[in-house]
Amino acid sequence: MTRFFRFSVLMVAGWLALAAVPAPADKVTTEQVVSRLATSIESIKTLRCSINAKERIGTGYQLNQSFLKLAYNPQRVYMRNKKGIEVLWVTGQNDGDAWVYPNSFPYVTLNLDPNGTLMRRNQHHSVLDAGYGVVADIIHGSPLRQDHSFERSFRYTGDTLVQNRPCYVLTSNYAQFRYVTYKAVKGDTPARVAERFGCGEFRVIERNGLTPGQVIAEGKVLQVPNAYGRHTVLCIDQKLMLPLIVHVVDDKGLFERFEFSDVIVNQQIAPAEFTKDYKGYKL
Repeated sequence: MTRFFRFSVLMVAGWLALAAVPAPADKVTTEQVVSRLATSIESIKTLRCSINAKERIGTGYQLNQSFLKLAYNPQRVYMRNKKGIEVLWVTGQNDGDAWVYPNSFPYVTLNLDPNGTLMRRNQHHSVLDAGYGVVADIIHGSPLRQDHSFERSFRYTGDTLVQNRPCYVLTSNYAQFRYVTYKAVKGDTPARVAERFGCGEFRVIERNGLTPGQVIAEGKVLQVPNAYGRHTVLCIDQKLMLPLIVHVVDDKGLFERFEFSDVIVNQQIAPAEFTKDYKGYKL
C-alpha cells in the first residue's frame, strides 16, 4: 500500500503544479465553469468517444481502453474495449439485461445484469453510468446528501492543454475526506448509501464486503467515505465544455483516472448501431 501511496503523492504533486496557473481576473469564474459544465452534460443527446481508464481495485490498478457510443431518450449504450469485449444495453430490451460478447471461450453472447456482480467485477462504475454520468454526480451531489461542502469545494484554478485542446482546470482539495460510521436503515443498498454520501458505490461495496444491488440488513454498521475524493481535478475542454480528464485521489492515493478523447457530441447515431446485428459487431 505504501508503494501506491508514494506513487499517488507524486501524481498529486504533478496535478497541483498543473493547477497552480492562476486564473486571470478577467476570465471565467468557478461558478461559470461549473454551470457551463453542468449544462453541457445535461444537453448530451448522443456521444461518441474513446476512454482510457485507470481504476484502483484492491491494492492494484485495472487499466482499460474502450470505445463508446451513447444515446439518450431512450438510453442506449454500446461499448467495445481493446480486448474485443462488446457490451450493448438498450432501454426496454432484453429484459433489462445487457448483451455481452466476451471474446473468449465459448465465444457466445451472454445476457447479464448491468448492475450485477459479473458486469461490475474489476470496475468502479456500471455501464449505465458510461459517458459523463459520474461527473454529473460529482459536481451536483445527490438530493439525499445533506452536506454539500464537497461539491462547493471546487475552484477554477487556471488553464491547461490536454490533447492540444485548451481546458479549464477545476480542482477540489477536500482535506476532510475520511471514512465515517453509518448505520443502515431499512431498504438501504450500496447505491443508496453512496447517494447519501456522494462517495460512489464501489468503495461502499469494497470496504464493507457487499455486492451490487444487495439489500443491507437494517442496523448493519458500515464504513463509508464522506465525499467522492480528497483531491479531484477536472480538465474541461473550453469548446465542448466537457471533461477530457477526471482524476480522483482519496486516502489511499490514486482512486481513478479517466481520459476522454475523440469526443463527438450530438452528432446523429443511426438506430441500427444499437442493435445486435449491426455490421462489424460480434454480438
